[in-house]
Formats: sequence, structure tokens, C-alpha cells
Amino acid sequence: MSTANSVGGGTKASKVSKDHKKPTAATLKGAIQLGISYAVGNLSSKPDRDVLMQDFSVVESVFLPSEGSNLTPAHHFPDFRLKTYAPLAFRYFRELFGIKPDDYLYSICNEPLIELSNPGASSSWFYLTSDDEFIIKTVQHKEAEFLQKLLPGYYMNLNQNPRTLLPKFYGLYCIQCGGVTIRVVVMNNVLPRAMKMHYKYDLKGSSYKRRASRKERAKGSPTFKDLDFQEMHEGLYFDMDTYNALMKTLQRDCRVLESFKIMDYSLLLGIHVLDRKPLSRGSRCDSRRGQKVLYSTALESIQGTVKDPEPVADDDTFGGIPAKHKDESLLIFLGIIDILQSYRFIKKVEHSWKALVHDGDTVSVHRPSFYADRFLKFMGSTVFKKIHPLRGASSKRKRGSLHAAKSASQEFLSPQKEEKKEEKKAQSMDNLDGNFYSSSKQPDLLPKSAVSFECARNDEEDLENMKTDEPPVQQSPLTILCRPSAEASQTLNWTSTCITQSHPGDPAGVDQSFVPPSIHKLEEK
Repeated sequence: MSTANSVGGGTKASKVSKDHKKPTAATLKGAIQLGISYAVGNLSSKPDRDVLMQDFSVVESVFLPSEGSNLTPAHHFPDFRLKTYAPLAFRYFRELFGIKPDDYLYSICNEPLIELSNPGASSSWFYLTSDDEFIIKTVQHKEAEFLQKLLPGYYMNLNQNPRTLLPKFYGLYCIQCGGVTIRVVVMNNVLPRAMKMHYKYDLKGSSYKRRASRKERAKGSPTFKDLDFQEMHEGLYFDMDTYNALMKTLQRDCRVLESFKIMDYSLLLGIHVLDRKPLSRGSRCDSRRGQKVLYSTALESIQGTVKDPEPVADDDTFGGIPAKHKDESLLIFLGIIDILQSYRFIKKVEHSWKALVHDGDTVSVHRPSFYADRFLKFMGSTVFKKIHPLRGASSKRKRGSLHAAKSASQEFLSPQKEEKKEEKKAQSMDNLDGNFYSSSKQPDLLPKSAVSFECARNDEEDLENMKTDEPPVQQSPLTILCRPSAEASQTLNWTSTCITQSHPGDPAGVDQSFVPPSIHKLEEK
């Protein structure tokens, strides 16, 4: 890539223009700082307004000669051209994260940028600001175009939830200097330089060629990969709330990337062991005390109500997430990186070619949906784990809860038992008073056989009276009222025969053969 060669190149002639020499790394860093300073200063003269759809596709271009002009300042770098992508949209992103223009310029332009090594397979170069706040990364032409197309969806996602582990983009610029073109993006810094990282990992969830090379292992601060993590760590343990918040944020971010058809991203993981050494700080240990960016630390980036870590030394944890590994107390720093890789035709060909020589599910390049599921499964089961509560504490809580539930149920059921007893007493008193039909719940006092026998007897008497043409037997009004109709013969037929040719209330006229046993018992009482 021309970007990587230009940054690390010397003074040989360029193929593009033989009249100019390739700019040195220091020249390019100075041009980047000057260009960003001019772009942000020029943007301050424009009034604030809402971001429109066309703002995402705007590209502003300006030429900065070394002698200066009416619009640009003079400088000691070679002439260069600056292109600023979507300036109003990125201004909104900086305001969303609480970055003031003066602080943004001070962080980037006040002191020389710090060059970092690149452990990845890409040829990108990284620069760090002196206060640890921002990373400036060189990107390819296709990546810059993809980011600009991604901006509307990125804008929507940040509006919905600014707490995310996805990269936070603050600016996209292009510098054309000495026949060399580089494109840079300004992002948040995931790993603070002031905090020593005892372990660094680049994790994808795949296993094919996911082991650090010998050259990388020989470095003073190597970046290991998936297979190295499984050999060196059995997992990082978090309390229940922190684990749930972390996995919820990862799951939401992966679904966002899947919707944009993005894959081949990584989780950059930094581990600081608290018990091994006291907090190791760089020369600028106070850089994070005056933090300029909201939601920039790992603890702020995950959702949920996570308790603050216990104070360590001077209570300066740099926003790390507290974790455990065996008997060691850790601070975890993490973020999703390299999200500008879409599943284009070239990536599909790469996956097909690697799948021929190896298991297709283990290679890193894969379709976005499969990649997201594999990524989440690896993070939730292998890398991050829950701290389960002790069994003794849980059993005590269970016994206490069972005892409380039992006592509460007894208190609830005792008044119900007393009410049932009072109802039974009232029903028995009503029965003694002779009100047998006052309640609809009162059962029949005669069996069905007695009722059917009495109905047949009454029908025979009616037939004999019709044959002899004799007048019917005179019956008392009470008998007429109590006698049922032919359609309702299954009701109280026995009443009419029991009380015939006698006065009401006279026990002598009652046919004792039809009196049910229950009435006999009541009379005896």
C-alpha cells in the first residue's frame, strides 16, 4: 500500500512525480496536524444546524501552499491538499461525545503525535495523541469510501445509544502531499498508554491461523490471538451484573454490524493485573483525569448499572472493568476494532479459497451472520465468564425464603379456616330451624327411587277417576300448591302425598312410610 510505504519511506523519488521527494514520517504527521487544525477552525465559522442526509456525502477540498494564501496559513511543510469528509456530520459526532473544538485541537495539534506499531496483518499505521485520548489510523481508499457510506446508519445507532463498544469516529481526512495520498480517521483510544497492559489480545472467535507469530511474541508488549488466549487463560470472571451488561452490549453491537454486512472485526482486549505490580503509569499519568470524551472508557461503554470498582492506590483505574482470573484481580480494557471490512466479492472469494484447504467454519472471513454468532459464542463462553455465588449462601437464602413463605401462608390460611367453621355453624342452625329449602345448596332428602314410585302411583289414581267419572278427591289448597306438573315430575312429588286430608302442621296425618330418615333424626333431636 502506498500509505504504509509513504509513512516509513525515505527520500527516494516517487513513481507518481519524479520532481518531488517522498515526504518523511515527520512531515506527514505535521501535515495531518495542520490539516485537521485548519478544517476544525474553518468549521467553527459555520452556524450550528441539524444534520441533513446530503451532509454525509459532502467532501470539502482546499490547497495549502507552504507560503500561505488568503484562506490558509503559511507553514514549513511541502505544499499539500486537504480533503475533509462530511465535516458537519463529524462535528455532530464530536458534540454527541462532549468533545469541544478547543479540546479536540489541543489534543491533536498541541504536541507531536506518537507513532505506534501495528500488530495486525493490515498495512495501516497508528498515531496516538500525547494525552491518550485519540488514535489516528491510516485507512485504504475502499475503507474510507465504506465509512462514508456507513455514516447515516452510524448516526442512527449513536442517537439510539451512545454507550457502545464500537469504534467512535471523530473525523475522516485525506492528505495529498509530495505525490503521496493518505487517508486518516480519528477514533477513540481503547488502551490507555498510561496503564501498563500485562496482556493484549486480538480476538475474532476463529481458530485458523489465530496464533501470534514468533516475531510478534519477541516484542516487549506482544499482541496475542485466540489460540494463545485459550492456552494462557481459562477465562475472565465478572460478577453477574457486569457480565450481563458486557454481553448485552456486545450482542447489540454485533447485530448492528451484521445489519451493515460487516465481518472480520476483532475485539481488542487489554488486561492489567493489579496484584502483580503497583499501577504502572507513563510520563503523562494525569492525562485521563481531565477526560475530554464521554463514554470513552471500557466501564462507561457497557450498558447496565455496574458498580464502580474498588479504589486501587489513588483510585485511578482509568475506567477499567474489574475482573478476576484465579486469585488475581484484573482491570479489563476492551473495544471492537476493524469494522470497515464488508463482505464484498473479494472477501467471498477469500472465504471460498480458504474453505477448500481448511474447515470453512474456522476461518476468520465468513458471512456476517455466521461471524457474529461465532464471535458472541466465543466471547460469552470462553473469554468472559460469570462468578457464581457460593452454594452455602444460596442454600441459606433458600431456607430463609421457604420459612418466610411457610409462615406467611399459615397466617393467610388461619382466618380462612375460622370463616369456614362459622359458615358450617350457621348452616347447621338453619337446618335445625326446619328451613330445608331456603338454600340452593341443600340436597334432595328423598332418593330417586321413592320419587319415581310416587309419580307412578299418582298417574294410576288419575286414570281410575276418569274411568268411573267420579269427581276427584278434594284436596287442601296446600296440596294443590305443592303438587308438581306432569313435566316436572322429578321434583317434590312426595310432598303432596305426605300432606293430604290433614291440617298443616299435624304430625298424626303424615304417612310415616314416606318420611325420610333424616327427618326422623331431626324429630328425635
